[in-house]
Amino acid sequence: MKRIAIGLVSALALASCGSGEESGNSAAPVPAASPVAGSTAPAGSQWTDTVVKTAEGGFRMGNPDAPIKLIEYGSRTCGHCANFAITGMEPLKAYIATGKVSFEFRDFLLNPIDVGAALVGQCAGPATFFPILDQMFAEQQTLLGNGPKDGDPFITQIESMAPQQRIVAMAEKFGYLAFVQQRGVPEAQARQCLADQAATEALVKAAEAGRKQFNIAGTPTFILNGKVLENIGTWQQVEAALKAAGA
Repeated sequence: MKRIAIGLVSALALASCGSGEESGNSAAPVPAASPVAGSTAPAGSQWTDTVVKTAEGGFRMGNPDAPIKLIEYGSRTCGHCANFAITGMEPLKAYIATGKVSFEFRDFLLNPIDVGAALVGQCAGPATFFPILDQMFAEQQTLLGNGPKDGDPFITQIESMAPQQRIVAMAEKFGYLAFVQQRGVPEAQARQCLADQAATEALVKAAEAGRKQFNIAGTPTFILNGKVLENIGTWQQVEAALKAAGA
């Protein structure tokens, strides 16, 4: 796996999977705030169904004017991110439904596999972004288990490919292409997304911008109302921070 590279930028190796709490650091206490007011979604809709792509390249669920704004920089191949999604997304939606909290996920690239996974994960746009993301996390170990083993000729073959071709080849090898096809994304559309060099560059630039702005050292990294939640990586810790912020 270490020999598989796509030669994009060094941003793919600037952080790792794992939050501060995993290394034994405790979460910093968050001062309690007064409860904030919620709001009702427009008639015939729910805040959990309100999803848009943001200028920063993420996808936000919920009230755009929510007083409590939670952002996650996450990697689709990070086990800690998967654990948060599996344990936290459903209870988080209960907070989002009140209109008090919005949640934005921003793809953070830890390795070349993340690139293709993010490209196809974003391919069908806002409507399917979170369902596909949640299902990728739920099936993470199966997908990563599809990767090349020692002696697999794929490892040698990929080294002779152009960078964007490698992204396509890896998405096929690990099963991400088939994964989104099974969830309603036509193969032609998914392949077009994987071949989109501009979209690839945008992913890399967005991850690099996040790293510089928030000094991201590991995923998941959570930002609450513009401030990094230090040493926080589990749903229990995030929920405590939301409650302290008035949710």
